[in-house]
Amino acid sequence: MAAAAAAKATAAAEEEKTKTLQQELSLPIMLADRVIKSAQEAESSKFECAELAKQVDRLSQMLRSFVRLSATANATVYDRPVRRIASDITKTLERALSLTRKCRHSGPLRHLFSITTTADFRKVSNLLESSIGDMRWLLSLFDSDGTNLTLPPVASNDPILAWVWSYISTIHMGPLKDRVDAANELASLAKDNDRNKKMIVVEGGVSPLLKLLKEGASPEAQIAAANALYNLATDEERVRLIVDVMGIPIIVGVLGEAQMKVQIMVASLVARMAEMDLVASEEFVRENVTRKLVSLLSMDMVLEVVKPQTAKASIHSIIQMNKEMTDNSLRHPKLLSVHTSSFSDGSSRNRKEREAESPEVKLKLQVSCAEALWKLSKGSLLTSRKITETRGLLCLAKIVEKEKGDLQFNCLMTIMEITAVAEFNADLRRAAFKTNSPAAKAVLDQLLKVIQEESSPTLQIPAIRSIGCLARTFPARETRIIGPLVDKLSNRNVEVAMEAACALGKFASPDNFNGSEHSKAIIEFGGVPSLMRLLQSNDQAQVHGLVLLCYLALNAGNSKALEEARALNTLEGAARSVIAQYPDLKDLFAKAIHHLTLYQAGGHPHRQSFAP
Repeated sequence: MAAAAAAKATAAAEEEKTKTLQQELSLPIMLADRVIKSAQEAESSKFECAELAKQVDRLSQMLRSFVRLSATANATVYDRPVRRIASDITKTLERALSLTRKCRHSGPLRHLFSITTTADFRKVSNLLESSIGDMRWLLSLFDSDGTNLTLPPVASNDPILAWVWSYISTIHMGPLKDRVDAANELASLAKDNDRNKKMIVVEGGVSPLLKLLKEGASPEAQIAAANALYNLATDEERVRLIVDVMGIPIIVGVLGEAQMKVQIMVASLVARMAEMDLVASEEFVRENVTRKLVSLLSMDMVLEVVKPQTAKASIHSIIQMNKEMTDNSLRHPKLLSVHTSSFSDGSSRNRKEREAESPEVKLKLQVSCAEALWKLSKGSLLTSRKITETRGLLCLAKIVEKEKGDLQFNCLMTIMEITAVAEFNADLRRAAFKTNSPAAKAVLDQLLKVIQEESSPTLQIPAIRSIGCLARTFPARETRIIGPLVDKLSNRNVEVAMEAACALGKFASPDNFNGSEHSKAIIEFGGVPSLMRLLQSNDQAQVHGLVLLCYLALNAGNSKALEEARALNTLEGAARSVIAQYPDLKDLFAKAIHHLTLYQAGGHPHRQSFAP
C-alpha cells in the first residue's frame, strides 16, 4: 500500500511539473472569478465582501496580464517563482471563496451554517495583499531595468531566495549586460556558502548558465557563466546534475573554440568537475576533451617528430577521434549546431586572437589545461591512454624541462597519475613507457632531472613516485635510475626519503622480475646505511624502510653491507610492533629474518619467533 501511495504521489508530482505556465495560472484565475461572483451574492457582511472582491479583481487582472506577457515573451520565462507564487495564490483564493460563501446566508439560517468575523476578513485581506505584492514582483521581471532586487512577500523571510530568483530570471530574459551581471552575482552567492549553492541548483540555475556559456554572446558572458558553474561544482551531487542536463558536451565545445580568456575558466571548470565526480571525468574523456587540452597545452611548442611506428599510432588516433566525433554527434544531435555553426565560423578568428594574446594569458591557459589533465588522469585508464596516444607525454616532458611554478607542478602531477595507472596495467605500461620510446625516454630524463636538481619536496615527491610506479619497466642493466633514488634516502625531508624508500621497494619487490639485480644495485650504491638512518624517523617512514630492508634481505641476504648494518637485529627488534599494526607483513618479515640467519655469522635458523 505504501509503495502504491508513493508511486501515485510521484506520478502526481511529475504531472505537476509538465503543466505549462498558462495551465498553472488558469486555476487561480478561475478561482478569482468564483470569489468575485460569490462576493456579489453575499447576503451578510456585504461591505467586507465588496472590499474583498476589489482585491481579488485586482489580483485577477495581474494574473491575466502575466499570462499575456509570458505568452508573447521573446525568451523562455523562468517558471520556478511563478509556480511557487501561483500555488500560494490558489490557496489564498480558496480561503477567500470559503469565506464569501459563508456570507450568502442571512437571518436565522446564517447562525446554522457559519459565523464570520471582522478578523476573518482581515486575515484573508492581508493574504490577498501579499499575493498582489507577489504578482507585482513577477510582472516587474518583464520590464525592470537591470535585475530586480526587491523582495516579494513570498520570500520576505529569505532574501537570498528572492535574489536567486531575480538573477536566474535575468539570465533567462534580460539584455546581455544584465545577464552577465546576474551570472556574476550568482557566482558570488555560490562562493559564499553551501546553502546558496544548493538553492541555486534547486531553483534551476544550472541550465540557464549552461545556455549562456553555449551561446557565446560575448567572452564576458561565457566567463561569468563558467565561473558560476565552477563555484557550484564543489561536490559530486551538484556536478552530477551538470552532467545530467547535458552540460559536458557544451563545456567541451566551448573549450575547443572560445577565446583564450574563456578557455582558461572553462579548463578550470573541467578540472573541478573531474576532481569531484568520476562519472563526469569519464564523460569528459568520452567527449574527447583530452585532445583539446593537450592541443592547448602544447600551443607554440615544437615537439620532436616521433618514430614511424608511433606516427602510425597517431594516425590511428586521428581516425579514432573522427569516429568519436561522429558518435558524439549521434548521441547529442541537438548539440551538433554548437560544434558546427557556433564554433566553426569563428575558428580562424580565434586562431588569430590566440597569436595576439600576451604570454601571461597563454601561461594561465596552460596552467588550467595541465590541471585539468591531472584531475582527469587520476585513476583513469581511458584518460591515460588518450594522453599517451597523442603527443601528450612529449608535451608534458618538455614543459617539466622548460617551465617552473604551477605549470611545471601540474604537468608533473599528470605524469604521476598516468604512471600510477600504468603500474597496474601492463598494456599501458608496454605501450607508453617502452624504454626505446622517445616519449618515455623524454619523461624519464625529466623525472631524473627533477629528482637530482630540484630542491623542492613538492616537485621531488611526484617525480620519485612516478619512477617507482614504472619500476617493472626497467631492465636489470638500467642502473642509472637506482643511484638518484638511493641518494634521496638520506634527504633531510623525511617525506622525500620515505617516498624514495617506497619507490626502491617497488624495484626490489619479488613482484619485479629484476628485483634481485635491482636489490644488488641498491646496496652497491650505498643504500643500506641511508636506509638504516631512515628507520629512525617517523612510524610511516619506518614501515616503508623496513619493507625495503626485507626485500634486500630476501634478494641479497649474503650482503656484507646488511651484516655490517646489523639488519637482522633491526628486523627482529621492529617485527613485533610493526606486525601488530600491519599483520599482512608477517610473512614478509618471517622470510626476511629466516633468510638473513642463513647467511650472517652466528645466525641460527630457529633464533626466535615473533608470532603474536
